[in-house]
Amino acid sequence: MTPEAALVQELLVSRGETLAVAESLTGGMVAAEITAVPGASKVLRGSVTAYATEIKHSVLGVDASLLAERGAVDPEVARQMALGVRRLLGADWGIATTGVAGPDPQDGQPVGTVYVAVAGPDFAAVTELADAVTEPDEPTRRSGPEHGKVAALRLNGDRTEIRMESVRSVLDLLASELIGNASAQDTEQNGGT
Repeated sequence: MTPEAALVQELLVSRGETLAVAESLTGGMVAAEITAVPGASKVLRGSVTAYATEIKHSVLGVDASLLAERGAVDPEVARQMALGVRRLLGADWGIATTGVAGPDPQDGQPVGTVYVAVAGPDFAAVTELADAVTEPDEPTRRSGPEHGKVAALRLNGDRTEIRMESVRSVLDLLASELIGNASAQDTEQNGGT
């Protein structure tokens, strides 16, 4: 059990919120770390190990043309995985990992290229609002923190080390979003800064 997993669980329990996990290169390791913390059933809705590229599309709803054009190791793919698993499993928060653990490069990306993503309830509310005010023929812009946050990592080490650091990094990203989100809510409730 990692300290990051324990912190994430503590933060989610305190907020009464849930989590869903989408994993590629980590192959279930993120969900395993979360379930290693006693009481994980209070927060974890479930996980999807979408190791094969076509599963990212057929199960998580990642755009097929994006996958065909850029491959599975891409920041937008990570973002769409986090949003997709959140929707699929009905969770407040979704997190995702995709990348190259090795031993060989993939999709033109070197070993150690990893993207981790988080999507949460505030991101969805802003997306729905943006959709509501967009003209029918006007394209909706889907970039920025309101639609999920992605961290690009360049990791060193062997396959196991890259996968373990990916787990720690996605849990850190979620924890920072939960802490930042709570601070923003507290500021709003107290009338500003």
